[in-house]
Amino acid sequence: MLPLLLASSSVYRRELLSRLHLPFTCGAPDIDESHRPNEPAIELVKRLAEEKARALAASHPGHLIIGSDQVAALEGRIIGKPHTFENAREQLLAASGKRVSFLTGLALLNSDTGHCQVDCIPFTVHMRELSVECIERYLRIEQPYDCAGSFKAEGLGVSLFQSTEGPDATSLVGLPLIRLVDMLLVEGAHIP
Repeated sequence: MLPLLLASSSVYRRELLSRLHLPFTCGAPDIDESHRPNEPAIELVKRLAEEKARALAASHPGHLIIGSDQVAALEGRIIGKPHTFENAREQLLAASGKRVSFLTGLALLNSDTGHCQVDCIPFTVHMRELSVECIERYLRIEQPYDCAGSFKAEGLGVSLFQSTEGPDATSLVGLPLIRLVDMLLVEGAHIP
């Protein structure tokens, strides 16, 4: 198998990819992540995942390059990373008792052949009814300001959930490992 490169600086994606026990390196892609006018969220995450992988292809010949991108949507509106306590509190208040949809785009590019597999993996979180006090306690403990949806599903954020649904829980954290394994197998990987 060709060497593996994760086109991301995300610590969460690195931690997830390490679960596969495959050696890999990381590189930060430099792309414009702007949402195009009238671009559906599914197309946005697929496009950005592929652009991230392709951004590193020229500098990494002979690699399998993984690109991933994620958006969260509440009532059809894309919500981004909150960056601040106040924004996170507002996001969680708005999500209280509702469904938050996560769409994770995934691309695997063979930089030798140019073959690129691209997919979008959906995941839905049904949020509990959350009080302001509960939200503020959670935010002070976990400080998830760099996370779409304002929670860390791999941590205490799970306590905010009523239930979840989707084909791959790792997609919620930002790198759908089940689908990635499918893609790697197409490229000749031996996992485990």
